[in-house]
Order: sequence, then C-alpha cells, then structure tokens
Amino acid sequence: MKSIRIGTRNSPLALWQAREVARHLQNNNYKTEITPILSSGDKNLTQPLYALGITGIFTRDLDTALLNSEVDIAVHSLKDVPTALPENIELIAYLQRDFHQDVLVRKASSLQKPLHELKVATSSLRRRAFWLREFAHAEFSDIRGNVQTRLQKLEDLDFDATIFSLAGIKRMDLAVEYEELPMMISAPSQGVVAVAGLSSNKEINEVLSQITHPETQICVQMERNFLSTLEGGCTAPIGAFAEMQDGQVRFTGRLCSLDGKDCIETDKIFTFEENRNYGKELAEEILNNGGRELMSVIKATLKI
Repeated sequence: MKSIRIGTRNSPLALWQAREVARHLQNNNYKTEITPILSSGDKNLTQPLYALGITGIFTRDLDTALLNSEVDIAVHSLKDVPTALPENIELIAYLQRDFHQDVLVRKASSLQKPLHELKVATSSLRRRAFWLREFAHAEFSDIRGNVQTRLQKLEDLDFDATIFSLAGIKRMDLAVEYEELPMMISAPSQGVVAVAGLSSNKEINEVLSQITHPETQICVQMERNFLSTLEGGCTAPIGAFAEMQDGQVRFTGRLCSLDGKDCIETDKIFTFEENRNYGKELAEEILNNGGRELMSVIKATLKI
C-alpha cells in the first residue's frame, strides 16, 4: 500500500493527534504522511461557536478534502465531529480514550477566589449551563482559540479562569496548574481521537480497523447516540460519559437549560449487550421526563 495521507487541522493539538494516529499505523508497518488543513473554525476566533452554527465547524474542510481525495483519512477530536456525517464518510477507528475530564485553570491573581466568585471564560453552552447549575450568578466571557492561545488570553484579558479538556493539557504536556471539576459531565466522546474515512475505501478501512480500541468505540458510540437522540442536530448543553469495565457500563448523562436551572440526569450501571442502543434508550428516558420540552425552549432561545 502507498503512504496513507492523514488530513488534520493545523493547530498544535490537532497535529499531535495526527501524529498519534500515524504512530499507531507505523507500528503496524504502514507508511504515513500528514497533510494540515486550515478549518473554518480556526479562521474565525472572535465569534462563539454557537453563533457560527457549531455543527461541523471543525470538520467540514477535512470532509471536503476526503471527498476530493486530497487525503485518505481525517483525524479528529471526536467531540468536534457531528453525529450526522456527509454521505460516503464514516468514523472508522477510535484510539483509546485517555483523559475525558473538564478542568479549571485560573490566572495567578485569582488563585484565592472561591469558585462562585470567578468570572469564567468559555464559549461552550454545556460548560456555561453546568457551571450555572452550581453558581447561578456567575459571569462569563467568550473565548476561542487553541489551548496555547486561550492560556495567553487568560493572562491578558479581564476574567479569572477558563475551562479546558484535560486531554488538551496532557497531550500538549503543558505545565499548568488545574482543578478537577466533579460537577461537570464531559462532552460526549471528549478525550477521544477518531479517524474518519470514505465508506467506499475498503482497503484503508481494513487497515484502520487494526488500530481501533473496541471498549472506547462502544462507549463513545453510546454517548453519540445519546447526543443525537436528544438534540436532533442542534447544539445544546448536553454531557455524557460511558465507562466500561468487565462487561459492565456506567453511563452518566445530563441535559440542562441554558441558564442551568433545569437539569435532567441519568446515572446507570448495566451489563452491556451488543444489539441494544443504550444511548438512544437513555436519551428517550430524559426526553420523556421533561427533556422534550426543555429542548424546545433551547431551540427557540437559540433560534434554531
């Protein structure tokens, strides 16, 4: 087989992820080359993601490169990948999840402030709503950019702290102090590197199947089914995390109103059965427990 062309965003974190996929493929004796592509989400760093039409903002340029045969595969942070993919594109491989958590990073001048007094910079509807659930009077600032850019903005601009995916900090090997946030439930499939390819490219898909981590794949497919059943294609404050051990799965999920005042949750442990769509089942429980009305309000507020 010729060298496998790996498409990726060109941020430092995305390039790390592409190199990690390349490493797995090279360990299986396949040649690789990395092709960075500037994404629409990286070009506009001023507007919050929900104002840009968040679905696919970081993936559409890589989708185009795949469909135009400019690259053979595309590497993504899975939480950025929409649950509905373009025709002839599918997720083929999932690397083992490392760090799924959200963590808080403060600026030096705010180290002694109690959590409820912090002005937090985040453009994530999920992070804002889950924070407001605990601290109803919190103030926020929008923030965009890669991990390094946001750390610089934390020092330069008028807010106290920001929230990161722990995976980004660990993968970039950044020497920053952070705090765990037990009240947060991570975004569905957070902390997972995934590889997309063309459904029609059977040879490369067979190669990719050799590097996937089966338990991670089961868990994130559950989380993404939960997400797609709840949101129906729009963005909303939704968290989901599934963890598998010895055939047992623990699934925690949450849907919140934008102001954090109305939240519906699930937290269940069950024995995994291959032919059941647990994500859909658990999401339908939430929809039938007030979630449908909550989603209607969210869509109306965001004018979706």
